[in-house]
Amino acid sequence: MRPLAVAGAVVSAAVLLSSCADDPPAADCDVSTVEDARLGGCADIDGEADLPDLTLPCLGSDTEASLAHIGGPAVVNFWGSWCGPCREEMPVIESFHQQYGDQVAVVGVAIDTYPEAAAEFAVEKGVTYPSLLDGCGSIEETELALGRGLPQTIFVAEDGSIVRHGGAFESVSDLVELAEANLGIDLARSAA
Repeated sequence: MRPLAVAGAVVSAAVLLSSCADDPPAADCDVSTVEDARLGGCADIDGEADLPDLTLPCLGSDTEASLAHIGGPAVVNFWGSWCGPCREEMPVIESFHQQYGDQVAVVGVAIDTYPEAAAEFAVEKGVTYPSLLDGCGSIEETELALGRGLPQTIFVAEDGSIVRHGGAFESVSDLVELAEANLGIDLARSAA
């Protein structure tokens, strides 16, 4: 009897593995964003950067934008609604955007297969800067591949060159210091 149980398990595993091979590749993924007027859309994404020419849907609207069109100086933050450090960092990035957004563009990229969760998370955290949605893992198919750890941030200089930073920002002053160093600019706090 025992050999039959082992044989049954082997056949079951083979069937499961063969069905995985029939799944469509990530390129065929179609995760639509959700429309939510509480989110800013992507009208501010206009420029040129040394980022992949990857068009992604805007979180909260039915428009799209390309990573390659994020003009510097900019801070591009990659986050997920499921990411604990992202949850703690998001208010820091929003504060930075409120204080320095007239000098440095801030763009979020939600790495999330659940657009509703990503949109709700952004609303919950009071995000007012534009965010794109990568619900299919498209970024991982480019030279920008992020690996497993979020949050990650890319600083885009005025000339389009980029510098990566891994890990969460604990304070606005930490983010200001890194933005100034990686973007080659001096930031003056906006009178808000």
